[in-house]
Amino acid sequence: MGRAPQALTPERLRAAAQCPAGLSLPLQALWHDARGDWATAHRTVMNAQSAAAAWVHAYLHREEGDLDNARYWYRKAKRPEAAGELADEWAAIAAALLARD
Repeated sequence: MGRAPQALTPERLRAAAQCPAGLSLPLQALWHDARGDWATAHRTVMNAQSAAAAWVHAYLHREEGDLDNARYWYRKAKRPEAAGELADEWAAIAAALLARD
């Protein structure tokens, strides 16, 4: 897993003009998603084999509107299916992953 810069917060990740160096693939995917680049975000986590990647993958399919696929990835991530605002879920995932990296 990558090492996130010490002071990186979800807000700073979202606002970063360039993807911060050293991020894990799931955090890189969230950064791309925050730029509106769903396809690159999806490619970034598509073949990753971690629970964190599965969680981001689930979020991306929920964002896409493919709820059946999202449910599959939530199960793989061992996370409950999200139902709230997408922006809130993005921030919650980013916070959890930044706390671990």
